[in-house]
Amino acid sequence: MSTPETVTSTATPARTAQHRRYLMCRPEHFTVSYKINPWMEPANPTDTANAVAQWQKLYDLYLELGHEVGLIEPLEDFPDMVYTANGGFLIDGVAYAPKFRFTERAGEAPAFTDWFRANGFTTVVPEEVNEGEGDFLLVGNTILAGTGFRSTGDSHREIGEVFGREVISLNLIDPRFYHLDTALTVLDPVEGVENSGPERANIAYLPGAFDAASRAILEERYPDAILVSDDDGAVFGLNSASDGYNVIISPRAKGFEAQLRERGYNPIMVDLSELLLGGGGIKCCTLELRAAQEEKSA
Repeated sequence: MSTPETVTSTATPARTAQHRRYLMCRPEHFTVSYKINPWMEPANPTDTANAVAQWQKLYDLYLELGHEVGLIEPLEDFPDMVYTANGGFLIDGVAYAPKFRFTERAGEAPAFTDWFRANGFTTVVPEEVNEGEGDFLLVGNTILAGTGFRSTGDSHREIGEVFGREVISLNLIDPRFYHLDTALTVLDPVEGVENSGPERANIAYLPGAFDAASRAILEERYPDAILVSDDDGAVFGLNSASDGYNVIISPRAKGFEAQLRERGYNPIMVDLSELLLGGGGIKCCTLELRAAQEEKSA
C-alpha cells in the first residue's frame, strides 16, 4: 500500500511521514480485575474478543502505513501488558526498563527487559520507579518527563543520566491523566529539515492536566503547540501516535481531529474503546523502538 507523504495545501506546512518501529502486545488476556487508575472499574464487564479485534485494527494500520511492529508475548497474569508504552523508553539502541509503581504490574518488567536484550538493545535496569514511555516523551533532543501519579521525580534524574539529554519535568495534577502520554502527544517524531522533519518538533497537550508551573514551561517552549479541549482529552484524544504526518487518534476526539487537519496533519481514527476500560488508548498500546543511529542510516 502506498502511503501519502506530504500535504499539498499552501495554507499549511508540508508534513512528511517518518518510518517508525513499534512494540505491541496482543491483549489475549485483557480484563479489568483490579483498580489502579480512575478508568478501571472491575465490576464492569469487559470483552476480551472485542479488545483483540480493536487492537488488531491498530496493528494492521501501522503495517499499512509502512511501519515495523514487533510483538512481545502476552503473559496470562498481566492483563495490562497490552499497554506496552509503559514497558520502557528507548533512544539510540538503549532501553531504559520500567519499574512499575503497583505490584499488579511489577511482573511485566522482567518480560520487557528480556525482550529488549533479546532484540539487541543495550538495557538499563532502573533503580527508580518509572513507567516508561507512559511518562517519558522525546521531543527533538529533549525528554519531557511526567510525574505526579506514577513515575517519580527521581526517575527524571536517572533517565537524564542514562541518556545524557535535557529532561524537562512536568507535574500532572488530574488523576484521569495519570501518565504524561494521556495528556500530551508528540506530533513530530523527527526534528530538523536535514532529517526530513520540521525545524522544530511540535506537540499537542491538555493544559488543565498540568500545574501552573508546568503549563508555563510548555507555553514558553512550545508556543505553537495545539491546545486540546477537556472534552477531547477525556476521550483519550491525546493518547495518540504520530509519524509526522499520520496521527492515529480516537474517533471521539472531533475537535482535535479538526485542529490536526488545520495544521497539515492527517488524522486517522481508530476505536480502542474496549481498552479504554483499562485506562489505555492508542499510545498506551504503542512503544517506540528507536534503534542505534548506525542502524537507522543503514
